[in-house]
Amino acid sequence: MTEKNVESLHVMRTGSRWQDLHLYRKSDTLYQLTVVFCRRFLPLHGDRTVDQMVQAARSGKQNIVEGSENGKTSTEMELKLLNVARSSISELREDYKDHLTARGMEQWDTQHPRYAKLREFTRKRNSWEDYRDFANRCTEEELSNLGLTLCYQMDSMLNRYLKSVEQHFITEGGLKERMHKMRTGYRQQQDEEFRQLQLENEALRQECQALRQSLAAADARYNDLRARALKAYNGQKAQIEELQAQLERRKGAGSPEADLDSCYWKL
Repeated sequence: MTEKNVESLHVMRTGSRWQDLHLYRKSDTLYQLTVVFCRRFLPLHGDRTVDQMVQAARSGKQNIVEGSENGKTSTEMELKLLNVARSSISELREDYKDHLTARGMEQWDTQHPRYAKLREFTRKRNSWEDYRDFANRCTEEELSNLGLTLCYQMDSMLNRYLKSVEQHFITEGGLKERMHKMRTGYRQQQDEEFRQLQLENEALRQECQALRQSLAAADARYNDLRARALKAYNGQKAQIEELQAQLERRKGAGSPEADLDSCYWKL
């Protein structure tokens, strides 16, 4: 494993921030809308439905946040919390359906003339800002069907998100697997660096050996040349000394060369 690959590994799981998830933004919208619905159409006191609906909507939103945060270290905990969020949204969906039924209002289905537009509107919009103004103007039936539609869409989005988390776990594993992979990758990187250093060391050793051999050969050539030069010098020195001796002998014997030599100096 290369150093680049090791650096790309993370013990903490990476992914989208929960603040940026369409899933979270729609869950926040559903919570805000439910608060408005309960304030407008349910009694403030004496009806446990208010607390149940608000808490169910809040649980859906908060468990998405908590699940996303826990998912950085534990996919198992994230899946559990997302399932809690899904259960809470399912509970809230039943409350909206019960409210429509108990008050004799119509639950919009595919045959209702306004259903397609409502569904299209909610599919394209996730932020509470898109709903805030008309949430306080809708009729009880309109707001109930709006909340119900958001619950169905939240359920579908949660199911898809759960599958993506499961797939992420299959491909990347859990925390322990990521830690093992990162540690193994680091060890492999260290082993590879050590192997490279060994190769470089061997190459330097061979280069040093070659330089030693080259130096030894140069020393041998130098010593040979020195010996030959000394031999030649000594040979020439002996010849010079022999010639000088011969010359001295001739001078002593009064040879013409000696007379000539003395005449030369007199001149």
